[in-house]
Amino acid sequence: MMGGSSFGPFFEASGEFMEFEKLRGLVELEFDVEEAFLEFGTPTFNVGLKGDSKQAFLRLFKRLNALGFAPILRRREGKGLLQVVRRPPVKPGRWVVNAASFLATMGTTLLTGYILSLDWVRRGLISSPLVGALTFMVAIMAVLGAHEMAHKLAAHRHGVEASYPYFIPGPPMPYGIGTFGAVIQQKSLAPNKDALFDLGISGPVVGFIATIIVTIIGVRWSLAIPMSEVPRGAQILQMPLLFEFITVLFPPGGRGEVIWLHPVAFAGWVGMLVTMLNLMPTGMLDGGHAVRGLLGQRARSLLSFLSVMVLISLGHWPMAIVAFLLSLQQHPGPLDDVSGLTKGRKLTAVVLVLIFVLSVAPIWPLF
Repeated sequence: MMGGSSFGPFFEASGEFMEFEKLRGLVELEFDVEEAFLEFGTPTFNVGLKGDSKQAFLRLFKRLNALGFAPILRRREGKGLLQVVRRPPVKPGRWVVNAASFLATMGTTLLTGYILSLDWVRRGLISSPLVGALTFMVAIMAVLGAHEMAHKLAAHRHGVEASYPYFIPGPPMPYGIGTFGAVIQQKSLAPNKDALFDLGISGPVVGFIATIIVTIIGVRWSLAIPMSEVPRGAQILQMPLLFEFITVLFPPGGRGEVIWLHPVAFAGWVGMLVTMLNLMPTGMLDGGHAVRGLLGQRARSLLSFLSVMVLISLGHWPMAIVAFLLSLQQHPGPLDDVSGLTKGRKLTAVVLVLIFVLSVAPIWPLF
């Protein structure tokens, strides 16, 4: 998941004429300027949008970025409205906080894996609870880490300032799974819809691939047992479609109608849950970024409301409340909100829908 960013303050009054003329010259290198003026102290230009405005904007973005400015392009009354604002100073990352959150989450997930392994050890299926603890911790951290580092690399590729992942520790079993996930802080806006879309999909796609690998390994280490042998107090989980497919293609050992999940398989289930939740098209979640880039603000607002209804129907009440609160937040959009997505990215949206459907993990039975 990625946090948001905003710009400010606007253009300062001191020496504004000289700065204005300099900025106007840079804008005129890429766009036909029909009118130039200051709007509440902000250099503003009515520009023509003929030709490849997307590439023209990217070139201007790079020039202005080097000078500490950022262009913002919107459509107003059928014309291009381009404004230039100062980029706020980017605070350096606090690697100590990143490291501390990483180590803390390792500890809480290690404890969760230990607790999950106790019944396996009692039955002689795992030599030591430390083995189950370590494998669960590595699996869940790999899924979360792959997801967040994909965001980080996508941000770097598009010139977006972003922090390294902050892992969020959570209560271990039986009160939680040892983590609330991870997040990176986006410190500047995406230059265009292509970049915004890439920022949104990169984490879920890479995390989904990591989840598949973890789940295959975990299912092979799991055990099929009769219902009569299910340990007392065990929770029966509803399986996503992807999990069902994997159990058919890579069946666990043993015989029975219930699959007793190895801790690594449970990490795969959690990975699917994380993927599904992050693809919800609300707020600053990954799905919110992708839908904002693909369909615009109005569609994102509508789908945000629908996502809350979906979460409630699946039994994810806490996340439904979070999604509702996030839906109240206005998405800032990209700097260039005029140019559209490439055809390839539009087709990729179909893949995202498929990933979401395969990853749906209800809390209670759907039928």
